[in-house]
Amino acid sequence: MPDHDTALHFREARELARAIRDGELSSRQVTTHFLDRIERAPQLAAYSEVTAERALAQADAADRLQAAGISMGPLHGVPVAVKDSVHWAGTTASGGSQTRRGVISDETAAAAHALAAQGMPILGKTRMTEYAFGLSGQNPTQGTARNPWDARQARAPGGSSSGAGVAVGAGLAPLALGGDTGGSVRAPAALNGVVGYKPSSGIISRAGCLPLSDTLDVLGPIARSVADARLLTQLLAGPDIDDAATLALPPRCIADLRRPATRRPAAIAVLAPQAWPAPLTDEGLRIWHDAQEHLDQAGCTPEAWHPPASLSFARMADDNSLVLAYEAYRYYGALAEDPAQPLWDVVRARIAAGGRITQADYQAALERRQADMAAFATAMQGLDALLMPACDQAAQPLDAADVRHAGLGKLLRPANFLGAAAIALPAGLDADGMSMAVQLLAPAGGDAAMLDCAAALERLLAPVLHTPDLSAWGL
Repeated sequence: MPDHDTALHFREARELARAIRDGELSSRQVTTHFLDRIERAPQLAAYSEVTAERALAQADAADRLQAAGISMGPLHGVPVAVKDSVHWAGTTASGGSQTRRGVISDETAAAAHALAAQGMPILGKTRMTEYAFGLSGQNPTQGTARNPWDARQARAPGGSSSGAGVAVGAGLAPLALGGDTGGSVRAPAALNGVVGYKPSSGIISRAGCLPLSDTLDVLGPIARSVADARLLTQLLAGPDIDDAATLALPPRCIADLRRPATRRPAAIAVLAPQAWPAPLTDEGLRIWHDAQEHLDQAGCTPEAWHPPASLSFARMADDNSLVLAYEAYRYYGALAEDPAQPLWDVVRARIAAGGRITQADYQAALERRQADMAAFATAMQGLDALLMPACDQAAQPLDAADVRHAGLGKLLRPANFLGAAAIALPAGLDADGMSMAVQLLAPAGGDAAMLDCAAALERLLAPVLHTPDLSAWGL
């Protein structure tokens, strides 16, 4: 058995919070432990900036409050990492791009404010795909985070919240905050063997974050468990006058999210394979069937769910890409069209493609989105969540054209187009020992019931909890 200190980095955030609350550990001890691990494994490249001095100052403040009998929240003293698209005054905000090299934030995002207000030290800013435009996590201009499950060759860490996934997967942070516009929290979670939760739009304020798509951008946690992901979201949830999406969300959604998790029987269905937006590899199918068998053995056998004819998951994945590209071009088109800007050619082409989409096609996609959201909510009545694959294959070696992980986007993007709540859960390892996942979806606003389902299923889907062998990384 590993000793207490060795196991610390793979303990859940709620366990760390209890240890701090009970005086078994101090926030400085926990924060120092993670900072030491980050320093010892620079080759994992999970962070674009490590804010050690700030984090230790925050940890010391948390300990002083704790000693005075004051707790700022249920994760008081537990460190966290944030994606490099989240502004934090006085730190870099590169958005993963050399075009923003040396840019220092002069504002702090609402989410970063909320983390600090909960007494949570921020370890630093995590690496990301350039301008959040890509799901493999590859970033050759600023540096690509290394998937910790393979020390021999560079495999996809998942993107765009690549560093966040690597940080939690490798025990370099107990929690991380990422962003999900087309699967960008769930992809790194799936490929790094941890939990990635995309809340419904409007749950967490995006104010003070670098945008990609106003329609689709969502902030969400990467964590070691469903309970940790849910708790962090509860602490960040709420209306914000600076983010219109939070004002449009029915108040009951956050009220439901904040209630204690229930253990009532979950009403879950499985998306029929004929409706999958992308085929799975043989290994992907094996992991999927293994997950189904684990559920069967536990007495949970969800029935197949066939979407109405108007709901094509493949078409919704394509529509999500259309909306994303059109809106991204409005923000970054000038950069993409300027050959002097140091953009990765792959990302430049993705942004530039948005400039060729007509406004009529964009508006038509938005109209389809509203119709699809309503149709999905109607078709899901009586169900809490829909189970489907999260990845067609495990992380593969990186390729220069960044096309090897195209199926990942097709499986993840429909949830974004639907505005759905979605969560990726570990489901096992492929033949190469690489992590794979499944996901649950629920109609927009159905976060609480979906999270109840996820909590009930997470240990059934992956009865053995795997962590990467980090010895080759010096950890």
